Amino acid sequence: MKHINKAIIAATAYMAFSSVAFSSNALAAQVKPAMSAKHAKAATQYRQSIFQLVKSNMGPLGGMAKGALPFDESVMQTNAVRLEQLATMMGDYLSVDTREYNVDTGAKDAIWENFSDVETKIAALKTASQGLQSAVEAGDKSAYRNAIGKIGASCKSCHDDYKKD
Repeated sequence: MKHINKAIIAATAYMAFSSVAFSSNALAAQVKPAMSAKHAKAATQYRQSIFQLVKSNMGPLGGMAKGALPFDESVMQTNAVRLEQLATMMGDYLSVDTREYNVDTGAKDAIWENFSDVETKIAALKTASQGLQSAVEAGDKSAYRNAIGKIGASCKSCHDDYKKD
């Protein structure tokens, strides 16, 4: 009976640890090579499209943080939600390694060589976007500039390490 209980406990522990490991890996995007030149071109276009959308949402926020535009809570809230959503998609679009094919990309090779760091930076963008949403929801005008600055800093950290000049 003792052997059966030990076997059940061991099997249960194994399944619990296996499911935790699987669930954490399932959430993380895995780097995968482009399957063809056509796939590499499409992946690059999608990646660049995501960044154009980030840029279009950061522009007004940057203007507000610099004092060139008045703080507009509606724009801040909308753009922060959009940036959070874009951050949620980034890992999927950045994980396709296009180095094998001749595509016009601004990505450094390091993006696929250190993808766990890229994912950390994406998570920082998502967290910073949520922080701006919280500041707006609280009506904390004193926090707006700092919250926008954190979004900008998360973008800059990735550009510094993974974007070609």
